[in-house]
Amino acid sequence: MLAEMIQRLLERSLDDSAQARARGGEWLSGLWTELSEMGLPLALLSEDQGGFGLTGAEQGEALRLLGRHAVPLPLAETMGANRLLAAAGLPLAEGAAGLARADGLTLEGGRLTGTVERVAWGEHLDCLALAVGDRLYRVPRSGWSLAATGHAANYHPRPSLAIDWQADEGAALPHCPLAEGATLRAFQIAGALESALDLSISHTGTRVQFGKPLSKNQAVQHELARLAGELACATAAADLAAEALARGDVLGVAAGSLRAREAAGTGASIATQAHGAIGFTREHRLHLFTTSLWTWRDEFGGQVQWAKLLGSAALDAGTAGYWPMVTTL
Repeated sequence: MLAEMIQRLLERSLDDSAQARARGGEWLSGLWTELSEMGLPLALLSEDQGGFGLTGAEQGEALRLLGRHAVPLPLAETMGANRLLAAAGLPLAEGAAGLARADGLTLEGGRLTGTVERVAWGEHLDCLALAVGDRLYRVPRSGWSLAATGHAANYHPRPSLAIDWQADEGAALPHCPLAEGATLRAFQIAGALESALDLSISHTGTRVQFGKPLSKNQAVQHELARLAGELACATAAADLAAEALARGDVLGVAAGSLRAREAAGTGASIATQAHGAIGFTREHRLHLFTTSLWTWRDEFGGQVQWAKLLGSAALDAGTAGYWPMVTTL
């Protein structure tokens, strides 16, 4: 029921014109209000915490929908930030929220200072769920200023924030915010790949060359099958990451997140090739999803960081422990 409600809302309120405005830097306040009134910023919380009490599968479906529609708002980040804040016993966000880790910040005399790089829609956030070392802080909007502007591959704002805040004592960090964010991105990647596959099937089925649709060519069919395979892998990988996050297994999150990110790169390449030259153009709808895939692939740790974590764990496990480590992920 929730998935149907989200689907109807996004089909009604998120058209190509709204997507274009968001890519120009506009904050879609009306859409954010509708999503908030539906309660989605709290969707990942239990009923006792003020949320929906969704099962893991239901949470995953809601997050995949955000990717399937390339929602140009920090809704996934807000959902993850609220889950982290609730687990730490800190107040929830009253509006949009960011999710970040910045161990390079300085805490002197109770004042937290430094820069948090590339925060999604940072100038529009109510608060930031910020991890520094083993502490989690809920930094309010008054606790930062804009340090530098920036944009992601999908054209959405990614400014750097200069933190200068008289910190409260914070709370013990319940789990890694990078693992939280990586899990969110894995589900969004799976959703975006689904849309990329749908668009590719439609284009190759209707585009006629040499007297027949592109989809009648065996090579094209093979590539579409590869894209469907990457979608299946990304979906399973996101589920793996979510299950690992729930039990506090960072290596499991790393494995799931890394596979989803690999699918993002491969899937975007296949979908673009299936569309030919028009797949590269900003005007084509495919661009909403390929650029989002490239963006999400590189955020909350990126492929290199998660691959290094897995590689280090494999080396530490040694000859005798490697296979048990792999099979328990």
